[in-house]
Amino acid sequence: MNTPIIGVTGSSKRWSPSWWCIRTALFLTGCRAHRISVLRPNIPRNIDGFVISGGDDIHPHLYDKAPPDAEGDFDPERDQLEITCINHALESGKPLLGICRGAQLINVVLGGDLHQDINPLRKITSRRAHLAPLKTILLEPQSHIAEAVKRKRLKVNSLHNQAVRNLGKGLCCVGRDKDDIIQAFESEAGVIGVQWHPEYLLIFPSQLAIFKWLHHFIKDKD
Repeated sequence: MNTPIIGVTGSSKRWSPSWWCIRTALFLTGCRAHRISVLRPNIPRNIDGFVISGGDDIHPHLYDKAPPDAEGDFDPERDQLEITCINHALESGKPLLGICRGAQLINVVLGGDLHQDINPLRKITSRRAHLAPLKTILLEPQSHIAEAVKRKRLKVNSLHNQAVRNLGKGLCCVGRDKDDIIQAFESEAGVIGVQWHPEYLLIFPSQLAIFKWLHHFIKDKD
């Protein structure tokens, strides 16, 4: 089997910690990363899967009745590029991993919506953003992600102020935090979405295993 090529969407900035960490994770799990951004929009024909990474908030007009000129830290060009990548993956049956913003956008593409601000929903979990794995989430024991990480409880980081509210078509919630906010979802069509950033936690085998799932899915499909 040739080395799988995984398209990784993200910021177009030259120095993007997320890109370099995801690239490292894919290398460690036997895949090769191909960067996709508004400055590098081409999707190679031989792409085997996608990682839709984190970043700015998703524009609310994509899932709500907000006006197109709503104020916030949005990146409409990136939204449209990543929607193209997500639809490509869904239509071709290629595995799709969404990280934070990426998970949220996958959900929106499939008809779901988001909590635009989760701070009022937090009663137990901290409102502070943190890179360290300080938050506990509970995973559904029979889920693909629980099988991959070999855990029912997982410590994760938290950098988000938005989150999935109602799930899109074909998606199933498989992980929640202690405030009952969705932290992970998946589908039988080769989609996994996580609300945290496993690329910043690669010293933990359970987090690296999330990226390894892509390789396993591609291998099993072949």
